[in-house]
Parts: sequence; structure tokens; C-alpha cells
Amino acid sequence: MVGFLLWLLLLVFCWPLALLAIVLYPIVWLLSLPLRLVGITVSAVFAFLGALLMLPARVLSGRRVA
Repeated sequence: MVGFLLWLLLLVFCWPLALLAIVLYPIVWLLSLPLRLVGITVSAVFAFLGALLMLPARVLSGRRVA
């Protein structure tokens, strides 16, 4: 009986938080989308710069890279 009452108490206190999370999740996702695009772009630029800096070593190493 105590467990059932605890579940009811949890339901009473947590349903507003659940509704708030359902409403706010798409908004937060839309706001974070530009930041993710910036992160993808920055990581691509760093990968390009790393490949550019390692290009002379790869060319001079003489090993075939498949």
C-alpha cells in the first residue's frame, strides 16, 4: 500500500515536469541546431588542416596507403 501511495505522489509531482519536458525539448533542439552545425564545420576545418599538415610526411614516407 505504501508503494502505491508513493507512485501516486510521484505522479502528482512529476507530471508537470514531464509536460514541460515534452514542450521544451523541440525548442531546445531547434536552438542547439546551429551550434551543432558550427561544431561540425569546425571539426571539418581542423581535420582538413591536420591532413594538410601531414601531407608532406605522407608523400615522402614512400608507403602505399590504400
